[in-house]
Amino acid sequence: MSRAPRASWARRNWGTDDSNTPILHVDMDAFFVSVELLDRPELAGQPVAVGGAERGVVSAASYEARTYGVNSAMPVGQAKRLCPQLLMLPPNGERYREVSRAVMSILDDYTPLREQVSVDEAFLDVSGARRIFGSPVRIAQSMRERIRSEQGVPASVGIAATKHVAKIASAHAKPDGLLLIPQEATLPFLHTLPVGSLWGVGERTRERLDKQGVERVGDLAALGEHRLMKLLGDAQGKHLYALAMGVDPRPVTPSHAEKSIGKEVTLFERVSERSQIEAILLDQAHATARRLRERELLARSVAIKVRFGDFTTISRSKALASPSNVAQDIYLAAKRLLEGVNIPADGLRLIGLRAEQMVRVGEGIQTAWDDDPRRLKAEGVMDLVGQKFGHGAIAPASLLTHEGSGSHAENATEHPHGAQRTDEGREHKQ
Repeated sequence: MSRAPRASWARRNWGTDDSNTPILHVDMDAFFVSVELLDRPELAGQPVAVGGAERGVVSAASYEARTYGVNSAMPVGQAKRLCPQLLMLPPNGERYREVSRAVMSILDDYTPLREQVSVDEAFLDVSGARRIFGSPVRIAQSMRERIRSEQGVPASVGIAATKHVAKIASAHAKPDGLLLIPQEATLPFLHTLPVGSLWGVGERTRERLDKQGVERVGDLAALGEHRLMKLLGDAQGKHLYALAMGVDPRPVTPSHAEKSIGKEVTLFERVSERSQIEAILLDQAHATARRLRERELLARSVAIKVRFGDFTTISRSKALASPSNVAQDIYLAAKRLLEGVNIPADGLRLIGLRAEQMVRVGEGIQTAWDDDPRRLKAEGVMDLVGQKFGHGAIAPASLLTHEGSGSHAENATEHPHGAQRTDEGREHKQ
């Protein structure tokens, strides 16, 4: 989360034209605290912070705590002097990573052009998603709704023509908001802001600019590029002038290759019938295979994850006979793994499936001699239908006719990469 200065007047309607604003910056609100409140809802509305002990620092603070001046990176002792009633919670990194993976998976459903900046923020380029999901504003609204309904945490989104402006917009959209800066409003928006809003303006630079009477971004732009270069040096002067004029050519670049693709569902009503569990795995296999094909990837192995009523969680994985992005191959492997799981009478809380050890299509991979190309062709047709009418418009007949399978999908939380890797036949208890 950015700690740059914000201007209250900048959170307003700057226009509705999002035709030239394909860049989204998604930033979770007080992320660590928001995740803690999922497990401790009784603390909602109170000044809460996550961080170290008495001599540690604050990692995140609720908005109630921020009204007292408590901020991240502040020593805990100072935070408690500002807010004596502050409730300090120890950090739970694995829990934050779990929710982060789930949120990033939701973003991946809209575009493969996702650049994750940190555990709680990412840039997206939705230029290629318009035909399927609608305008950038509609996509942002849909993302926020899904993150809230599926993960229970708030997200703010900035929409703009460039990464720099989108990030500033998301900061001004907080808490739990959305702010569009149309392309034609870029300079009016930027030039009203405190100069510290620009990337690269730290305390020392701000002091030097203050001596020149520069308080807002518009004042900096008015100095001109040449004068800024003389004042701050060639590189920084050119950089800040370009940003002040709304120029930022950097593309959204996916940060790293995905290690796994999958889907998990947390069940509000536990499931004990093996046929229902298999139906959920089949649905997950199709969603996973579709995402593999969209990214032109093949999986070498498949893993499943189940969580029992007592919250014990096990993961199992199995290598495929040959790399595949066909749902039937993925499902059959997952089904065989499930056969080795004893389903208790009180059922399962969570069911997940992941494709792992991925390789690019065409990277010299030998397919199995008995591969049936008709399956891949059929699923390719399903992809086309789903792209045109929505992925819920077509599904395997067994899912359409399976009594009760749909209700679990409606009451579900999806998140990828959540299971920890184990060898086939071994159990990992959490």
